[in-house]
Amino acid sequence: MSSTDVLITGIGLVSSLGEGIDAHWQKLTADKIEPVIDAERFQPYVVHPLPAIDWGLQIPKRGDQRQMETWQRLGTYAAGLALDDAGLKTEEALCSTMDMVVAAGGGERDEAVDAAILEASASREDRAVLLNEKLTTELRPTLFLAQLSNLLAGNISIVHKVTGSSRTFMGEEGAGVAAIETAAARIRSGQASHVLVGGAFQTEHYDMLLGYELAGYLHRAPWKSVWQREGSEGGGVVSGSGGAFLVLESREHAEKRGRKAYAQLGAIYSGRARRGKEDLPAAISALAAKTGVPEGKPMLGISGVSGAHAATRAEKKAFDAMPDVALRGFSNLTGHLKEAQFPFAVALAALAVRNDQPYPAFDGQNEKPFEGQTSDVLATTIGYHQFEGMARILAAD
Repeated sequence: MSSTDVLITGIGLVSSLGEGIDAHWQKLTADKIEPVIDAERFQPYVVHPLPAIDWGLQIPKRGDQRQMETWQRLGTYAAGLALDDAGLKTEEALCSTMDMVVAAGGGERDEAVDAAILEASASREDRAVLLNEKLTTELRPTLFLAQLSNLLAGNISIVHKVTGSSRTFMGEEGAGVAAIETAAARIRSGQASHVLVGGAFQTEHYDMLLGYELAGYLHRAPWKSVWQREGSEGGGVVSGSGGAFLVLESREHAEKRGRKAYAQLGAIYSGRARRGKEDLPAAISALAAKTGVPEGKPMLGISGVSGAHAATRAEKKAFDAMPDVALRGFSNLTGHLKEAQFPFAVALAALAVRNDQPYPAFDGQNEKPFEGQTSDVLATTIGYHQFEGMARILAAD
């Protein structure tokens, strides 16, 4: 036990399952749970949509809400939930010294302008001139600002007054892993005492789905379990809208303000296997060994498995060779959350540790039963395209 142990003292979650830790815990531990999906709006693709949200509960100024795109509102909202949960929302002095590390992608395109450009280009040959015309007459200037990835952190600073140092990582699942790695490293080194860290992704937008589909990653309806999409039409990924933020504190800082932690963030490691050139199952196994996955001891694993055929097949092969690890693929119920995938996995692992209770199998045919202790839980994400990350989440006391 050290004064610079990294404790998880606040969690903010939003997904198709609802908002807040209570809603997620109750639904994820229910005897029977069905995923919330929308198979109509984006046919032939399925998504896990956002629930109805009263943005004003965490973003009180309508002007702030209007200038944010949905993904920014989503991240700012989840960050507010985490601050509330940690008892920091009204502590302006602590928020002013709080560091922030955010995993974020780019913003949402103006689909109407894109459609107008494509339509006009069908009847014009001077397409370079056409493009310049549309760029100067159709796009609002603030659109470019709204697409900057670091504006999520900026909006969190404005709305929640978190004004310490700020860092933003881009790069899909890898961004979420790097964000938590960096936040934990700053606390362990004594460079920070409390950090807000997390990410958000809004999939209910054609250009967000296009990013997956250009490389053939999207699963086509009907919906199937994340472990059962091999051989189905499409690439296996069903995306979702959601956000996950965590408040991390040094043990000393949390104890000084009398805050009880959900769990302690243990070893965390990342990898970047060269897909197609390296043995990905072997790389996953090596990463698990490095993270300290014990042999001969039952362990619950909260998996951010994406459903992408090659990555999912490799993850399953690697963990099938670890008979003591029982994975729970939460993407079955939330969809793939890109930048928020790893923060979400860590949050769900922390809830299992705090409640001293495992999650039931989300797919009874492909996930092992688990009856062991949850004082040491693995959180993992194997990127659908690249990047791997794992962390151990331990009992705080």
